[in-house]
Amino acid sequence: MAYDNENSSSGLSSSLADLMTSLAVIFILLLVGMLHNAIQQAEGRRNQVLTMLQKALEEFRAKGVEVRTDPKDPLNLLVVVPEELLKFERGDSQVPAAGRAFLDSFIPRFVGTACSEELRSGISSVVVEGHASSEGSESGNLRLSQARSMAVVQKSIEVVDSSGAAESQEEHRCLVQLVSATGRGSAEPVLSNGSEDRQASRRVIFKIRVKSLEQQGFEGGSELTSSKSVNH
Repeated sequence: MAYDNENSSSGLSSSLADLMTSLAVIFILLLVGMLHNAIQQAEGRRNQVLTMLQKALEEFRAKGVEVRTDPKDPLNLLVVVPEELLKFERGDSQVPAAGRAFLDSFIPRFVGTACSEELRSGISSVVVEGHASSEGSESGNLRLSQARSMAVVQKSIEVVDSSGAAESQEEHRCLVQLVSATGRGSAEPVLSNGSEDRQASRRVIFKIRVKSLEQQGFEGGSELTSSKSVNH
């Protein structure tokens, strides 16, 4: 009898172990499936934002504006504005007349798209980055790029406010909630054949951050939804 009891206990333990192993495998498979769906959703959001921005800013492509993904972060999109479009004076952070004229035409397209009902709920932030060449001191370039990025943000808000359209107030709130400014100095030069292209290194980048998996809240593949009220 004792031998039978031992066999019975051993069999029960083995069955429980097999059950726990099966449940663990099922749990892992479900988790992997959820993560895969969430990643696909994030990529779908990013691609939608990318496609709509490229279409909205198509007229600026011939002027050197580039809309592309960020090779360093799959959730970032980059709108690169070359220095010759903003035309900052050497050592100056004030947006000159030519730069203001560019922003007057560029910003309504950019903000109107990023803050549209189709895209707003899928965008986490917009960071305006100022970049300088390695010419000059590192600390001076950092301060100058920061001041220029702030000047671009301030001018962008002015452009939105000056439109007079009914939706400008909503776009103002959206832009203020999304946008921030930072200076990168000469930390990220543009290289050509292994050497710095100083002209290309002087640029402003609008970095759009698509919502992360956590921010999406594992929405289960739902489409981008409109959002009239936005949390700061």
